Amino acid sequence: MEFGSFMEFHSRVDETQSEAFAESFRHVKQAEDMGLDSVWLAEGHFNAARSVLSSPHIIAAAIAAKTQRIGIGTSVSVLPLGNPLRTAEEIATIDHVSQGRFEFGVGRSGFPGSYEGYNIPYTESSERFYEALNIILRAWTTDTFSYEGKFHTFRDVTLVPKPLQQPFPKVRVAASTTDTFPKIAKLGLPIFVGLRSSNLAEVSKQIELYRSEWGKHQHKTPMDISLRVPVYVASSAQKATSESEESFMRQFKRLGGQFTASVEAEGSENISVRSNRGTILGDLKWADVIGHKAVVGTPDMVTEQILKMKEALHLTSLIAEFNAGELIPEDKIRNSVNLFCTEVIPQFR
Repeated sequence: MEFGSFMEFHSRVDETQSEAFAESFRHVKQAEDMGLDSVWLAEGHFNAARSVLSSPHIIAAAIAAKTQRIGIGTSVSVLPLGNPLRTAEEIATIDHVSQGRFEFGVGRSGFPGSYEGYNIPYTESSERFYEALNIILRAWTTDTFSYEGKFHTFRDVTLVPKPLQQPFPKVRVAASTTDTFPKIAKLGLPIFVGLRSSNLAEVSKQIELYRSEWGKHQHKTPMDISLRVPVYVASSAQKATSESEESFMRQFKRLGGQFTASVEAEGSENISVRSNRGTILGDLKWADVIGHKAVVGTPDMVTEQILKMKEALHLTSLIAEFNAGELIPEDKIRNSVNLFCTEVIPQFR
């Protein structure tokens, strides 16, 4: 089982944007030095209070230049917001700069906010996503190609460079809605899952849909399921709780607010589901979080919680979000990462 760190390049109160970048690059160095398998870059727009990571491809190239070993991935590149041919060029370039250490995580985002900023209708997000993914894969695997779709048309284009990894870097798709899981399984692609807006039992059922559909096709690669989850490790259970509760709960409550607000947003689908998730997250208690939506405790407690999630979801990797909610001080994050790498990860090797 592999382990990575999910990064938003978070903003802090009374901190400059330059300081936000510097702190996150220090975290990357610790991840490399401590032996984490990978770092994963979010994509966020128009929210200065939360994150400065609007250009994950640029940051991925910078990390590739600053490191020697660690894998680098996007979690996720929001495909409908960009030109797919340009995206294909950028990812192929990062693959060369990183010497094949890159993994391409893709999605369409569950909320309309970024689409509104870019003036792209969220109602088109699903169609734009699959069209963009098709174009990117075509561009990587054919010398010269033409394409005519609903949103993009290209004539006799040759992508330069082609990716270093052949035929292309691993493509991993974020899945949260139930109908997405069999679609991605049919394509034979790895997935990201999360527990923020669903419980372990619900996601386990979605994984079974993925596994069932996967079995209907003769894919050449094995199933590959990665979980993104908040993680905090401390020397005692009391310290783990007192140092992470406010920050982690802030994230879940904020997510609940986003679901509730999105009910009224133009283009939102699954309105009743969104409303229900908003209500559940708004009423969430800390006791409902530990071991269910987040991994918190001593190294032994954290190991036990991860084992439970691994078995329920058939995980091949876990991406730890060490500062969910953005409130945990840097020195405490460093200590949590150190304990995670030295006392938890070895239990899964």
